[in-house]
This record gives sequence, structure tokens and C-alpha cells, in this order.
Amino acid sequence: MGTPSVGRQELRKQRTRAAVQNAALALFAERGYRATTMDAIAEAADVALRTVTIHFPTKADLLFDGDPFTLDTLAVRLDERPPGASALRVVRDWMHATMRELGERAEGEDIWRRRSLRARVIGADPELLARARAGYYPYEQLIAAHLCRDAGLPPDAIAPRLAAIAVVAGLRELYLSAEAQEAGGEGVGNATAVDAASGGHGGVTAAGTLSELVDRVIDFAVAGLAAGEAGPDVRRS
Repeated sequence: MGTPSVGRQELRKQRTRAAVQNAALALFAERGYRATTMDAIAEAADVALRTVTIHFPTKADLLFDGDPFTLDTLAVRLDERPPGASALRVVRDWMHATMRELGERAEGEDIWRRRSLRARVIGADPELLARARAGYYPYEQLIAAHLCRDAGLPPDAIAPRLAAIAVVAGLRELYLSAEAQEAGGEGVGNATAVDAASGGHGGVTAAGTLSELVDRVIDFAVAGLAAGEAGPDVRRS
């Protein structure tokens, strides 16, 4: 009898967190991150201020807490890959799998517009942008370590590190790329505060666009890694 009750409590908790984050994102887009207060977020989410601060102790946590693309899940996939499996291919598969899981959990809500809007809010504030970039550094280190190991290179070899940086930067920025913008109203490029609050439309097209961009980022890194490992004679030619 106790298990269903715990499940319902957890579900309510998740819904409250989502409502608070959605309200905050809409306000950040409308008023700006700095101009938005925690009181205003609580009012927009129709919850008490204490409810907001229990879930998100700081305003920045509303943007950074709960990112589904976790370092731990990527590390497990890289550690458990079969012999001969490319590290960059594993990163690609991890991205696609996580995106599929997000789409299933979203239950029709346009999560890709929301993530695009989140990227815009972060990109518009230098402090938030610095925090975001610092948070992705462990991903660069993890991917570089596996690329170095695969190539039999020392851990500080430049080509794998550059490839890892390219991958992480590309995956981080793809929401704001020109290709994503060209998806237009049915993609991720025209996110608005209203879309973020209501779910909008076009999730399937947006997910497809982003999946294609993930592949392009990985292909770019693969080509760069091959060129970097080829040596100066190949580059000069």
C-alpha cells in the first residue's frame, strides 16, 4: 500500500519542479534573467516562494539543475563499449538515446523549443555562459581520455583534445546554429516565451533537425581527429 503513495508523491514533486522551471524560463525570456525575481517565479508557477527555493536554492539552479545529458551516463557508455567501438560513435549514440528518452518523457510537450530558449537565456548572460562552459569541461576531459586511449596516444596529445573540445562545443551550441534556425516555426529556431510556457508545436521536426546536427558535429570531429593524427605532410598537401 505504501509504494503507490510514494510514487504519487514523487510524481507531484516532478510536476512541481517542471512547473517552476517552465515559469522561470518564460519569465527569463520575457524580462531577462537578471530582472526576474524568485518571487515573480513563484507567483507565475502558482506556488509558495519556499516551494521554489526548496527545489532550486538559487536562481541559476533553475537553468542548470536536472540536465538529462549527464556525465555519469556518458561515462558508463564509454567504459562499457565493446572492443573496437569508436568513442565518438558512442558519444553520438548516447546523444541520440538521451534525446529519444527525452521525447518519450515530454508527453507531447515541445522540449526542444524549451532547450533552445534555455540556451538563448544562458548565452545572453556572460556569467551564465561562463558557468555553462565550465560545466562542460569534464565532458571534454572524459571524451579526450577515451580518444587518446583508442589511438594509443599520451593523455595530453593535442589532436584528441581538440576533437573532444569540438564535439562538446558543437553539441552545446547546436540549438542556436543557423541550421536549427532554418527549421523555422516547426523547428527549434523560433522559440518564444509563449512556446516555452505552453509547449508549442513541431517537436518531431525539431528532434529530427537536432539529430541530424548531432551527426554533423560528430562527423566534423571525426574528420578533424583524422587530420590531426595524420601529421604535417598530409596537412600541407
